Amino acid sequence: MSVNIDFKKILKAALKDGGEFADIFVERSITTSITCEDNRIEKVISGIDSGAGIRVIFNKRSAYAFSNDLSDTSLLSLAEFAAKAARGDINAAVMDIRKKEASIRFDIKKAPWDIPVTEKAGLVERANRTARGYDNRIRQAAVIYRDSLQEVTIANSEGLLCEDRRVGTVFLVQVVAADGDIVQTGYEPIGGHAGFEIFDAVSPEEVASAACRRGIMMLSARKAPAGKMPVALSSDAGGTMVHEAVGHGLEADLAQQGLSVYTGKIGEQIASKLITVIDDSTLPGRRGSFAFDDEGTESRKRVLIENGVLKGYMYDRLTAMKDGVTSTGNGRRESYQHQPIPRMTNTLIAPGSGSPEEIVKSVEKGLFVKKMGGGQVNTVNGDFVFEVTEGYLIEKGSIGEPVRGATLTGNGPAVLRMIDMVGNDQGFSIGTCGKDGQGAPVSDAQPTLRIPEIIVGGHI
Repeated sequence: MSVNIDFKKILKAALKDGGEFADIFVERSITTSITCEDNRIEKVISGIDSGAGIRVIFNKRSAYAFSNDLSDTSLLSLAEFAAKAARGDINAAVMDIRKKEASIRFDIKKAPWDIPVTEKAGLVERANRTARGYDNRIRQAAVIYRDSLQEVTIANSEGLLCEDRRVGTVFLVQVVAADGDIVQTGYEPIGGHAGFEIFDAVSPEEVASAACRRGIMMLSARKAPAGKMPVALSSDAGGTMVHEAVGHGLEADLAQQGLSVYTGKIGEQIASKLITVIDDSTLPGRRGSFAFDDEGTESRKRVLIENGVLKGYMYDRLTAMKDGVTSTGNGRRESYQHQPIPRMTNTLIAPGSGSPEEIVKSVEKGLFVKKMGGGQVNTVNGDFVFEVTEGYLIEKGSIGEPVRGATLTGNGPAVLRMIDMVGNDQGFSIGTCGKDGQGAPVSDAQPTLRIPEIIVGGHI
């Protein structure tokens, strides 16, 4: 993105009434979205949005103002508006602005903006035909295609100037299957920090078939048993567990506010020695990856929990200033209309040494969780409830018949301490994480895990 802005002049205006730090975030986004419902394409939306946000940090607080007008007059007015809200004892100087080049590049093989909309719509129609023809018990099908190009330029009063170019492509299918009074859903998404090449690896027909298979299978599944039992959590289940039950509690703002069960526990053994948790924004093709975060901090790999020991939190600049540390590159925002806050990127439990087959064989009687759905987590105490969208009984070490209606209820720290087998595999899932009214693209991953005992909600 080419911008002709006198960053130093604007940042000086932002700091004129006192402040420790100021930055400006300039964004240009191009998006395309195609939705198919009721057996026809309902929406084709394309749009361009651009704007800038200016932030001033003072006395460990911040003032923020934004506008979609990128003229010099508008940006100076914006800076002065932010400055009026900032009353600090420090009048920081603005350093000479110097551009920093990214040390990591993401290879986009097929740029979505080079693909005709008709071709994108064709993928959606192919998936819809597959879903509609899969089984006469598929009563509803929704197919969504989205791509985005986000170009950002970030400058701050410490002299940093950097640019990042982020490409995202997502494709998902959701179906409703019904047989008599039994109604089930099936859902399957693909996507990442990637272009149209995601369809070279997985076709629209495969995505639709996976969603339909799950929905149809659950129609004939027996109701899940309830009670305490061992659970083998497949790597295909995605990282719902690590994201919700662990990740949010390791975001520095929640920890600083005492809203995390992990507050004040750095250096303590909080999980099984088999557990290492990593947040890594450098992974090629993953939905939560970038070259720089939304404050201009370079992407990096962060070890949050190592062999069960809590090593640190995920910081943006403001929370890092409060703790007297440096940002970990987790300052993220939905757009120029939002302030950055600590957010996860690609969060994962590192693989272990056990084989997935051994983990399943070790369970005499329990539940095999193939796919996880949504859930709720109380970050203050770590209690959670997660939905199982695809689960099977384990009997005598073998995966048996499917079950429906299962939930997992437990406590994040307690479950982390209990895990006694970690597989050598790893599976990723994608999502858009919501926090403080902002959405951020993320991915999560885990290996196959064994939880010796957890409460499974189902049919008594």
